[in-house]
Amino acid sequence: MHSIQELQPPALQASTPASENKLSTRDAKSLKQSCQEFEAIFLQSMLKSMRKAIPDSGFFEKNTAQEIYQDMFDSEISQEMSKRQSIGLADQMYRQMEKYLNSAEKK
Repeated sequence: MHSIQELQPPALQASTPASENKLSTRDAKSLKQSCQEFEAIFLQSMLKSMRKAIPDSGFFEKNTAQEIYQDMFDSEISQEMSKRQSIGLADQMYRQMEKYLNSAEKK
């Protein structure tokens, strides 16, 4: 059975004691950023797949510039979505990987 402490989101868990080194804080921030970046990549891939499912209307002619702009737009949208935790994938990954980060610090 999981303790209540484990089930709470990282933001609600008790902060680490001041006696722990700053490396663990930096590692936790790095892990959080990596999880958000992964979620952004996942969302970008999902947006790209969803866009392929929409049939072309033929109103605008497709060209390379439009495709590049669309990819850049999808990238920015997905990064904003991951920062706002729209689907919660980054938060879930962080909770799972944080356990390994904490166990590595104890060794």
